[in-house]
Amino acid sequence: MLLILVPTSSIFSHCDGLDGPVVRAAEKAVASGDVNLVLIWVQKSDEAEIKKSFEKTLTVRKLSPEARQLADMNFFETLVRLHRAGEGAGFTGLKPAGRDLGPAIPAADKALREGNVEPLVKLLSTTIQDRVHDHFNDALTKQKFAKDDLDAGRGFVKAYVEYIHCVEALYQRAMQTPHGHYDETEKIPPHDAPH
Repeated sequence: MLLILVPTSSIFSHCDGLDGPVVRAAEKAVASGDVNLVLIWVQKSDEAEIKKSFEKTLTVRKLSPEARQLADMNFFETLVRLHRAGEGAGFTGLKPAGRDLGPAIPAADKALREGNVEPLVKLLSTTIQDRVHDHFNDALTKQKFAKDDLDAGRGFVKAYVEYIHCVEALYQRAMQTPHGHYDETEKIPPHDAPH
């Protein structure tokens, strides 16, 4: 099995869902009239646009139930679009609630809610171990082949390359600075650097 690295825009797409944390914050902000509940989700340079959109939303939503729904949706889209831009990701519209986000994102959110990271660490560790074992075992079983059996040799090379690429990709990804809301010019110390 080949390890597939998912592009960043897909990885960080849970924030563009109608049931994602950005829209949930927007719903609370609109209900309370407190724009500060959403400003944390955008870059400082986008605050003015969000404040302007927020004020328009509060004004328009008073007109009718239909206007309220349209104003809210427009505000949600503006907020999520700017949030995604701040992550360096594109915005392709709000996604429906209830999407399958796989096991990692819900586990990460649950870990924060409950203040316990161990189930998340176990999920990630088990998943990584399983992937590495699968690739290792495939390469191991294919490495012994007759020197004249070119098909078997190519089968080994394929398994070997997938094994090495899996290990390299996992290591490189683990050592990367997470993409998100930080000053990209700020130097993040290596994992083993003294604090």
